[in-house]
Amino acid sequence: MHHESSEILSELETWYGGTGGRYLLDTTRTALQPVIETAFGYHILQLGVFGGEPLCHDSPIRHQVICGAALGEGVGLVAHSHELPLDSDSVDMVIAHHCLEFSDNPHQVLREIQRVLTPQGQLLVIGFNRYSLHGAASTVRGMLRNPLWQAYRPLSEHRLTDWLHLLGCEVQEVFRLYGVPPIGRGRLRTALERCDAFSARHNLPFSGLYVVHAIKQVAGLPRPRRLQKRRSELLLDLVPKPAAAPTPRGQSRDTSDIVEKGNSSA
Repeated sequence: MHHESSEILSELETWYGGTGGRYLLDTTRTALQPVIETAFGYHILQLGVFGGEPLCHDSPIRHQVICGAALGEGVGLVAHSHELPLDSDSVDMVIAHHCLEFSDNPHQVLREIQRVLTPQGQLLVIGFNRYSLHGAASTVRGMLRNPLWQAYRPLSEHRLTDWLHLLGCEVQEVFRLYGVPPIGRGRLRTALERCDAFSARHNLPFSGLYVVHAIKQVAGLPRPRRLQKRRSELLLDLVPKPAAAPTPRGQSRDTSDIVEKGNSSA
């Protein structure tokens, strides 16, 4: 990701700190709450825009890492999204927040994310929809007014799902948000917020933001790990325990599986 792309992400951070951005962030967090709160595993990674409070904040996964291209408040790993200093099959959930559409090579970023995900690991990709009023306005800003937005390379929902399929990730669902961006104040804003809520509730196309939820599939693992774990626990209860030197149950995985060496590579 070039320097100007990092500036775009910084500009997005500023926008998400404003009234419209906070509204969209809260809307996104509410929509993803069922996925985030039911996530399981040991490590969760968020890439791209931070927005002041990570989207993974309410996840039961306690080891939460925010990755950024530069040091900043809340950033725990400094690295580029296309070259993550993490072990393969080491992260249980990745949230990619606007990190594909401002990359010179979004497919490489997606390959890198797929590499670090564990089998049956979950992925949430958040991006602007180019086929919306908001997406069109962003493109116009890049062409006319703001040279920073020339780094904006909109990635359509259809192309993203094709890439995920090629990488062995099965799309579970797609959330479409920000169909009617609320503007103004008072009654006008209240009415627009109701229209936007209706758009999100019915998952209408041409919304300003999409969130694609996918799971990394691996041959030989046809069912989710949560079901596998439950089945293995039931089987363990039927197996006689050894009389000597029993293995302690409930051992947790060492969180050192993730090598956080971003500061040294910054």
